[in-house]
Amino acid sequence: MEKEIETADNINIIDPISKIHSFTKDDFLATTLPYDFLYSFNKDKFKFEQYRQLMAIQAKEVKISGFNDLFKNYISTYHKEVKPIYANFTEFEGQSIQLACGKYICNEDVCFEGKNGDVEEVCNHPIMPVERLVNIDDNTEKLKLKYRKGFLWREIIVDKEVLASASKITGLARYGIAVNSENAKNLVRYLTDIENLNYDTIEEKNSVGRLGWIGNHGFSPYVDDIVFDGDESFRGIFNSVKYSGDIIEWINFCKEIRAEKNICSRIMLAASFSSVLVAPCDCLPFFVHLWGGTESGKTVALMLAASVWASPSLGDYIRTFNTTAVAQELTAGFVNSLPLCYDELQIIKKESSHDDIVYKLCEGIGRDRGKKSGGVQKILTWRNCILTTGEYPISNSTSGAGAVNRIIEIDCKDQRIFEDPVNVVAKIKNNYGGVGAVFVKWLQENNNLEKVKEIRKKYNQQFSNQSDVTDKQAMAASIILTADELIEKLFFDDGIRLTVDEIKPFLITKNDVNQNKRCYDFLNDFIVANYNRFVPDNDGKYAGEIWGDMTSNKVYIIKSKFDKILYDNGFNARAFLSWADKNGLIKRNEKHLTVPKRILGKLCRCVCLLNDLPNSEKINGGDDLPFE
Repeated sequence: MEKEIETADNINIIDPISKIHSFTKDDFLATTLPYDFLYSFNKDKFKFEQYRQLMAIQAKEVKISGFNDLFKNYISTYHKEVKPIYANFTEFEGQSIQLACGKYICNEDVCFEGKNGDVEEVCNHPIMPVERLVNIDDNTEKLKLKYRKGFLWREIIVDKEVLASASKITGLARYGIAVNSENAKNLVRYLTDIENLNYDTIEEKNSVGRLGWIGNHGFSPYVDDIVFDGDESFRGIFNSVKYSGDIIEWINFCKEIRAEKNICSRIMLAASFSSVLVAPCDCLPFFVHLWGGTESGKTVALMLAASVWASPSLGDYIRTFNTTAVAQELTAGFVNSLPLCYDELQIIKKESSHDDIVYKLCEGIGRDRGKKSGGVQKILTWRNCILTTGEYPISNSTSGAGAVNRIIEIDCKDQRIFEDPVNVVAKIKNNYGGVGAVFVKWLQENNNLEKVKEIRKKYNQQFSNQSDVTDKQAMAASIILTADELIEKLFFDDGIRLTVDEIKPFLITKNDVNQNKRCYDFLNDFIVANYNRFVPDNDGKYAGEIWGDMTSNKVYIIKSKFDKILYDNGFNARAFLSWADKNGLIKRNEKHLTVPKRILGKLCRCVCLLNDLPNSEKINGGDDLPFE
């Protein structure tokens, strides 16, 4: 039989809040008065929930824990036939938010009553969703979970796709969450139910998983109230992009460095700023590679460039080449618009060219990769400047034209870049990141990006007027000069600006980029170095394997050997022969780019290089071939 109680209808409660605060510890433990009072509001769900929260607070103030459990027992004892008037709530000790939990019992663990009346376990420790994160880049959702093991609460951000799958959610075990194949389904159902019950209570925040320009939202991480929801392996880089120290001190110190007028430090600094201009100017990624002997200050110059945006300490933002191609691609996609900084090229134990690195990073788009669940992963893209250092150039004589064209290489000539490199490191480690944030903010104001595009076009036109500079080199150089002009106006006001004439010596000309011209030069050197493979000695003997024959005005190279020589040295034989034929550098028959030639009495198919060249002035500056 239901207990007779006073209700809000038959008692005169002038001030319910005062009434709540009047209940003592004895009232909660020895009487039903507090519970009778709260139940009296069962017909008004809004007021009931307000007063229930206040009653729970009052109970804690008088040293009573578990008020909600006591009230549930009160309902089940005195009002069994009454439909529950309120949702069950989480009662985890130290929880940052209280959530309705429906059928689940959430105190020191999470469980619920099964169909047969048995208690089924969901998780043997507290766990709950506390934030919903919506990625402003791709509109995907993630949940921030908080869970307690022992006395400390931890948190983790998890993809909704993982939380919706019993097979995938078991992967959370690596973070210490007690989930296995036995309770996985219950945990998936619990987290889904809790989110649905508290959709309006759980705070929703914008999130981002990378750095750089993000559509109409601005520039990450300089977006208000943004939360990082990306791969945990990149959290360190994301957190390193911040403001520390004194921005004025950084500016004044950099003015001193600029006053030294060392071209290496000036280009590296301008290139760092230029990185965020690549995408707005609709340009492609490019390399700026600083190389030279040890102790010249190359790493310090890279640290100075990184300090524009982030902590310059090695390992915070800057990476070394002690990495894999996949890691390079993922990191490029993550920094996105900010400069990708790699130190110490010589770490790569590789004698051949580094063209693969250049091509992959300068494409600005990652590789297609399949998902275990089917389909393909999201393709990464980036538009930035790649800043690198090493003891030797990143390109060589056999590098592809496309690779060479995408690199601005700066030889520091083994001279010290900074007068006091130790002081430079100390200064920038204490002051960094602020000027980059200011620069990006200025770019987003008014129509400043349009002004930037006009400045870049101005410089690009100056390079275009000099016909020997390639379009890609002009593009990269014009962005660097644009950035240098902007930072001189905005921050330094010292009248020191990079000029077209200063940067032009570091640019590759169209002749330098021509892969076939470089192949031709290589063949000249190769034939001289291997003269005895073509001409026998006085006794009629060759120095080992025979590669062809030589006359006063022709060199015949056996076609199979010719193909192998070029392939081993990074050139394409078919492309070279087509170009050589067009420029009158070879003799051919009507159908083929080769000619028959008897060598030691055997008829061989050979490539015939000519010494009497009709286009020799255009091809080789007028010099005769060295094998005449």
